[in-house]
Formats: sequence, C-alpha cells, structure tokens
Amino acid sequence: MTDPHPAHETPLPHKRSLLGALRASFFTGLIVISPIAATIWLMWTLAGMVDGWVLPFIPAHLQPETYVGTNLRGVGVVIFLVFTITVGALARNFIGRAVIRFGEGLVDRTPVVRSVYNGVKQIAETVLSQGDAKFDRACMIDYPRPGLKAIAFVSARAKGEIAVQGDPADPLISVFLPTTPNPTSGFLLYLPESEITYLDMSVEDAAKLIISAGLVYPSEKKFEQQGKAPKKAA
Repeated sequence: MTDPHPAHETPLPHKRSLLGALRASFFTGLIVISPIAATIWLMWTLAGMVDGWVLPFIPAHLQPETYVGTNLRGVGVVIFLVFTITVGALARNFIGRAVIRFGEGLVDRTPVVRSVYNGVKQIAETVLSQGDAKFDRACMIDYPRPGLKAIAFVSARAKGEIAVQGDPADPLISVFLPTTPNPTSGFLLYLPESEITYLDMSVEDAAKLIISAGLVYPSEKKFEQQGKAPKKAA
C-alpha cells in the first residue's frame, strides 16, 4: 500500500517557517522605513510648495537655477526664512512699528480687505504668540453625550458677554474639540469648569493620540511612577 505522506513532503514545515520569517522581516522593515520615508517625502513636498510660492517673486537673473542649471529644492525656504527674520527684526524697532501702523491704517480704510486682514492677524497672533494665549493643556469632556468621553484642548476662560452666561462660581471655559484624524478642524465648546477633566499628558501627546485614532498612546512610565490620575476640575 502506498504511503499517503511521502518522505519528500516532510520539509514543508521548514518552508513555512522560512516564509514566516521572511514575512516578519518584511513587516519589520516596513515599520522602520515608513516613518523615515514619510518624513522625507513630507519635508520634500513642503519645500517644493514654499519654493513655488517664493521663487516667482524673485527675478529670473537672481535665481540659483540661472547659474547652477538645475532647480535646487529648498532655496525658496531659505529665502522665506531670511525674509521673515528680517521683517520680524525690523518690526521690533520704532521705525518698523511706525511703518506697520501706517500700513494698518490704510488697510482699515478698505472695507473687504480690512475684514480679511484683521481676521487673519488675530488668528496668527493667537496661534503663533509666545504668550499665554494658546492651547497649553489637554482635557477630557463628555461628548457627544454624558458617558462618552472625548479629548479636547483648553483654550481660555470665557470673557465678556459669554462669561456672564455661566455661573461665577463655576466659570465657563472655552475648549477646542478636534476631529480625527485631522485635528485642524473641530468644534469650539464652552463648558463649566467642573465638567472638564484635566489630563497630565502634554498637548503634543494628546494630538498624537487624536491623529492616530487612538493607536499611539503616550509613555506611561512617568504616569505610573508618580501614581497620578486625571484630576477633575474643582
């Protein structure tokens, strides 16, 4: 009677283990290469975008391509950085501030341009300011209903006519609730401070958690050593 399992088929498990090792090495390589490749691609793309915005304002005879013979990616970035630093340095002295006030006075006399300029200026001052007006703390709130938790960023304490809508003993706090995976869009919410649970994680760690849809958690070593827990606002 013929043996249903010939001897030449016995190395099959070895082949499967070899394929499994190759597959594991392939996915490990992807984990190593993917962030490097994505970072290089993103920086290369951003440099090209900035070059596309800046270089058209540079006369052709002054562009490096005229002398080198090829397009040097990143030249526009260098020009933009030098120009921005120069403008910032000039804006910090008396003459620069006088020129800016004169220019803003002209803009204020133009109806449509005035609205656009003032809106963009206010956003830029809020986002890029080195003062206290920024998202400096992560928190959790009940959203979209009690019992469901969402991560948000604390903005500031409500002011003016919005503040009077709350209880002076439990003031309203403005928080920004970002969406996943694009945290640049979201909702502006005003909540009583007692309904906000402040987190010990940094804003950067909270942003990573939101962008990754809950897959990338911050390191918990410090959290475990200190035995901390998120605190509910008083």
